[in-house]
Amino acid sequence: MKKTDQLQIRLHEINEWEEAFFSYEATDFKTTYSRWTEQVFDQLSEKTKERWLTAMDTCLLHLQAWLHHSRSYEEAKRRVISHARTFDPTISTIDDLQSLPLEQLDYLADQLMAKQRLLALGQGGLTGMGGAFLLLSDLPALAVIQLRSLQHLALVYGYDVRRPVELMNMLKLFYVATIPKSYQANEWDKLLSEVENQERDHVFYSGDDAIMQDAIFEQLTKQLVKSFVITMLKKKLIQGVPLVGMAVGAGLNYRFSQQVIDVGQHFYQKRRLIEEM
Repeated sequence: MKKTDQLQIRLHEINEWEEAFFSYEATDFKTTYSRWTEQVFDQLSEKTKERWLTAMDTCLLHLQAWLHHSRSYEEAKRRVISHARTFDPTISTIDDLQSLPLEQLDYLADQLMAKQRLLALGQGGLTGMGGAFLLLSDLPALAVIQLRSLQHLALVYGYDVRRPVELMNMLKLFYVATIPKSYQANEWDKLLSEVENQERDHVFYSGDDAIMQDAIFEQLTKQLVKSFVITMLKKKLIQGVPLVGMAVGAGLNYRFSQQVIDVGQHFYQKRRLIEEM
């Protein structure tokens, strides 16, 4: 089978994934919840919402900068290159990973993401214990895990997020992967369209540098609801331990982490396919 035919098959598989993953059926409960969320935030002035979104962008950029300069980033980079050398001993940089077949990169990504899922599971279990500190730290801790997951996926598929253009692509991907399902398909198409128009060797980002949009507010309310549920479940003790709350926290964070990883991996797979065709 010709390489172009293989690429077409993989691209068709990802297109089928898009149709299945982004399909959204609005139940009465989901519709009511979305309307309630919109009504709550519609009461805020546009200036206030813009200020909140700017603050979230700033926090996200600072968090990402901290992750970039942490020891774990360099360790992840070395680990990715080391694992890739099992397929091609000549690989020495992240850009060299572009020469590996997509199937081999998928294997490397699956190995790295298994650890990230376990981290989300453990962090959710701790949050489920219901302490004030743990509940308050749940959102930033989960954001660190998701950002690190996307960092690792970008590295595996040959995109160094220390380049400003790839950093912004990854942060916008984080937004797409974390907003409610009803908004994701449209934002996914916008991001892919933007990336397709970028030059492969371009270093600096020249598009709209706003990351967070209004859709993130609904996700934040879901986080508040989760914290409230865990607080209530804290009272249900089994031999003095809030096992129900821990199970709920672990399950929700694991599922959310799986969603982010799924979106991130398919995004970078599709980019590679489009660039090779």
